[in-house]
Amino acid sequence: MTPEEQTEVRRRQKSRNWALGGVLLFMVVLFYAITIVRMG
Repeated sequence: MTPEEQTEVRRRQKSRNWALGGVLLFMVVLFYAITIVRMG
């Protein structure tokens, strides 16, 4: 694999990690909000 390909793969992995992290954070906030609403 050439250095350019390695850089591209690393960049793609990083953007995928950020996307997954965002989805995970969204779900945590959503469950928290649902819990607060159901308790209230």
